[in-house]
Amino acid sequence: MRTNLLVANWKMYKTPAQSAEFVEAFLPLISNKNDEIVICPPAVCIPTMVDATRTSSVFVGAQNLHWEKEGAFTGEVSAQMIVAAGCTHVIIGHSERRQYFGETDSTVNKRLEAALEAGLTPVVCIGEVLEEREAGLTEDVLRRQCAVAFRGISGAKAAKLTIAYEPVWAIGTGRTATPKMAADAHAVIRAEVAKAMGDELARKLRMLYGGSVKPENIASLMAEPEIDGALVGGASLDPKSFAAIVNYGAARG
Repeated sequence: MRTNLLVANWKMYKTPAQSAEFVEAFLPLISNKNDEIVICPPAVCIPTMVDATRTSSVFVGAQNLHWEKEGAFTGEVSAQMIVAAGCTHVIIGHSERRQYFGETDSTVNKRLEAALEAGLTPVVCIGEVLEEREAGLTEDVLRRQCAVAFRGISGAKAAKLTIAYEPVWAIGTGRTATPKMAADAHAVIRAEVAKAMGDELARKLRMLYGGSVKPENIASLMAEPEIDGALVGGASLDPKSFAAIVNYGAARG
């Protein structure tokens, strides 16, 4: 049985003080005790978030990492640094990193290996742009991204791996893939993971959906057996909104 995972990606929003205010408002609203909850704030807010969530069941993650342990890489942080700061999870290969900062499938592979070596739970993002979906290339894109991102990663090493399918055309646009579209994409990804790392890991692999997730659509997305959670952007910035997303599953007991 896979444990569902709900991840907040705050992107470049909130100061440390605003992060602390969020946690103070958010924690009393959580009624879902079944699922894993992670908040990924900007790097400067990580220490504040770790302190604010210390006595709660909420984990703190980073939004990116570099594959080297140290070096002359201005503006970067290593896996060891974010672990030392208290992070347990890390987002890798988000579409905005690919679009604006030159992230590639090959660098995703390097970051994934570094995250796994450091004991982090990596949330690896893959997904197609609108032109690729309209051209019927979604499955080809997903297979290519998986093949490169997972190159050389053994099933034994990748036990903590999590995948987030985020159709780029649905991120921040208000458009959302239908639950069936998301589930179909997840089935393709799971088959690729099985080929790369074995059937056992593929069965246990958690796969999230990301792309305009909000309180109004989370229940229908999570009703799909192939969807094990969500990577939430804008709707995670408000404590009441993110709590509504997290608590969708409380009724499941």
